Amino acid sequence: MIKPAEKITINSRKFNGEIHRSWKADFIERRDSLLIFVGEFEKEIRHPKLGVIRRGTISYEYYWLDNWYNVFRFHEPDGEFRNFYCNLNMPPRFKDNVLDYVDLEIDVLVSKNFDVEILDREEFDENSKLFGYSEELINKTFKTLDELLKIIEIRAFPFS
Repeated sequence: MIKPAEKITINSRKFNGEIHRSWKADFIERRDSLLIFVGEFEKEIRHPKLGVIRRGTISYEYYWLDNWYNVFRFHEPDGEFRNFYCNLNMPPRFKDNVLDYVDLEIDVLVSKNFDVEILDREEFDENSKLFGYSEELINKTFKTLDELLKIIEIRAFPFS
């Protein structure tokens, strides 16, 4: 069993299993199927939609072992809320202090004032052909996107 503040490795994988991104975060809480982590950006990142993410930016990360999305809540190094960033993904697996999930490319960016932008639909379409996503997987992804947008709209947890 993991203990609070224990370092965890988080791997974002492509559908074929390749690691796309990997980082460390601290485990802070488990609530049934929800795992909550906190991480800190060790270096500055330039993102086409998020702009500059400064070194020291804090990321609260919410992963449900039975949901098809995760949510990141970003705070500037001074603690000021920055934005939410959500990934559509297959439900993660958590074993031996490693959390692995398959990223399904579609992302949702939620600004400070709750403007919502859906990102990377083209990448989803390309990868669905490249990796041969089933019709069931494609349908589940878009159903999940609709559910996530409703959760954001009513500002339910973790958007509250």
